[in-house]
Amino acid sequence: MTSLSDQVQAAPVGHPAYSQTFPCEPETAEAGRKLVRRALAVWHLDDLGDRSALIMSELVANAVRHTPCSSIRLMVGRPNARWVRIAVVDRAPSLLPELSLVDADEESGRGLLLIDAIADRWGYDLHGNGRSVWGKEVWVEILIETEQ
Repeated sequence: MTSLSDQVQAAPVGHPAYSQTFPCEPETAEAGRKLVRRALAVWHLDDLGDRSALIMSELVANAVRHTPCSSIRLMVGRPNARWVRIAVVDRAPSLLPELSLVDADEESGRGLLLIDAIADRWGYDLHGNGRSVWGKEVWVEILIETEQ
């Protein structure tokens, strides 16, 4: 079996990004945390590691819990010098992420509330062509703090 670091490649041109497809199962959260931490280390942004790993875990958990997909694509990118973008792509475009309130005694259902609290911004994009939509990307962006 190839190790995660052997499989993940940086984009050779354009904005740097890392992505990999995994089974849509709870164990993928660990691989997602490793992916995001390795990308951040390459960019010398280790200080964003804990926050970003938690975000990736929640995005994976939501995909596992709320979609019937057999695989998901995990992505970590730098859309520009000021932002880090963490995303999960699945093939369930009709199941859109939605903030919802849960009862205090509920054991789950707070993932997007947590993401909303710790992310600088988040949302989703639908993927497909003009005639058909095949999937969605749920993304979270973190602003990179720069020293003044």
